[in-house]
Amino acid sequence: MEKPSPIRPTDDEARELARNLLSEARFGALGVLEAEGGAPMVSRIAVSTDEAGVPVTLISVLSQHTKALRDHPACSLLVGEPGERGDPLTHPRLTIQAEARFVAREGADHAALRDMWLDRHPKAKLYIDFGDFGFVRLAPTGAYLNGGFGKAFILTPGDLLP
Repeated sequence: MEKPSPIRPTDDEARELARNLLSEARFGALGVLEAEGGAPMVSRIAVSTDEAGVPVTLISVLSQHTKALRDHPACSLLVGEPGERGDPLTHPRLTIQAEARFVAREGADHAALRDMWLDRHPKAKLYIDFGDFGFVRLAPTGAYLNGGFGKAFILTPGDLLP
């Protein structure tokens, strides 16, 4: 006997929840494959979204996860914080599968991201202009939404972006 799938059909409510989780996120967990050896690794990163709703992070070229992304651009990003009450596993969270795309420091694109970043992460003013820091877009290739107990969805990039 075949077990019923826990995955629900994706609807507008799921899309809206996923977009809200992403747009409200200030931090997330970035999953990468280590540059040396390819072992899985997870790092907490600051995150925001660009004008198109694509997740963006500001990271140092000195970090292990930057080296990993340069060797293996495929990555994942987990966003969604537990609420103040209840079981943390019953609160919504979103895992985005993505491809890392490094943004060149020259040009209007970097300048626009810098302004957006400082608006959402004002304390980054202390280091945003250091030469070893740069922006990386995490272009979604797919996603999994856990909207709470019994609310699982598989999302496409089109479901995530407004």
